[in-house]
Amino acid sequence: MSKKKVVLAFSGGLDTSFCVKYLSEDRDMEVHSVLVDTGGFSDAEIKAIEERAYSLGVKSHVTISKTDDYYQQCLKFLVYGNVLKNNTYPLSVSAERIFQAIAAAEYARQIGANAIAHGSTGAGNDQVRFDMAFRIIIPDAEIITPIRDLRLSREAEIEYLKSKGVVQEWHKAAYSINKGLWGTSVGGKETLTSDQFLPESAWPTQVTKTEPETITLTFKHGEIKGISGATFGDETYDNPVDAIRKLTELAGPFGIGRDIHVGDTIIGIKGRVGFEAPAPLILIKAHHTLEKHVLGKWQMYWKEQLANWYGTMLHEGQFMDPVMRNIETFLSDTQGHVTGKVHVHLAPYRFQVLGIESDYDLMSSAFGSYGEMNNAWTGDDVRGFSKVASNQVMIYEKIREHNS
Repeated sequence: MSKKKVVLAFSGGLDTSFCVKYLSEDRDMEVHSVLVDTGGFSDAEIKAIEERAYSLGVKSHVTISKTDDYYQQCLKFLVYGNVLKNNTYPLSVSAERIFQAIAAAEYARQIGANAIAHGSTGAGNDQVRFDMAFRIIIPDAEIITPIRDLRLSREAEIEYLKSKGVVQEWHKAAYSINKGLWGTSVGGKETLTSDQFLPESAWPTQVTKTEPETITLTFKHGEIKGISGATFGDETYDNPVDAIRKLTELAGPFGIGRDIHVGDTIIGIKGRVGFEAPAPLILIKAHHTLEKHVLGKWQMYWKEQLANWYGTMLHEGQFMDPVMRNIETFLSDTQGHVTGKVHVHLAPYRFQVLGIESDYDLMSSAFGSYGEMNNAWTGDDVRGFSKVASNQVMIYEKIREHNS
């Protein structure tokens, strides 16, 4: 009788290493591990993870690159919508995890797996994101979650692996780091409190730049297409992923993009996480500034409402709901005039948007200057407009006073 085939979403860490041994030896299953790269792994890291998977005894291991799809199907809409969860967090891990879960489920369906597994614990958001994607894409497969189901401590996992002949220094770092294209999360003892900030030493990118510089970001229909600066010249990008990486490289060493997000988890508790996301924060602020110049007030209003909802749905693992495609269509339709240049000043621990240049700038002097003379209306026009605009509330107040 052939063994049951299980696909394991594999990262190479302690939890998923435990899962390989548990599934293959305790459950007697044929384990096929998959690493989904959404821009957070180097070539050397990918190679090391593959070697670890085979040393643990997997039947096969694959690495699936989803970085470009991640941008085209998700990240660009976070920029279009200027999405910051609770006005703070660019959804660095939220967006990445659901894409990794979808890719793992699609791979399991492709190879005809009977089961699919992940190494999430029962404490956070990732368990929900993986479970939901698996149930939607491969609903007939058994979902196995050893770490969550067995409620194992880190020490128990290490002892189990030692009993299976896996001897490794599973060093528990003082800070847990999850690096991705759209930002890096940082967790430590301070993020378990409500009153402490992460120390300088906890941040993955240390501050090495102290001399301020000004860069210019070029947007075309809402997408970043170029970066220029005196210290490195002008660079044009066909692939915005490369621009995101370049901006991270430029701004990260200033200590830009560091913060702590506190928010509501999917399972109903509050959580705090540190993050450094220089490229997302600069891009979103620059893009938002450009939009304020080229879009109308009701476009800006409805974008804000729908984009906030889009971010919440994404955070809570609902990326595959068809309403998300509807919102993406709306967001895309708003970007036709979001073309121009945005000047940004970079300095240690901060950045500032200086201004924009765009052929679609609605701050045209041809129609008047704010607080000064105008060319498109008269004072009598405004007097009449104000009278009509206030008429309904004026009547309401008169009636209220009469009946008081």
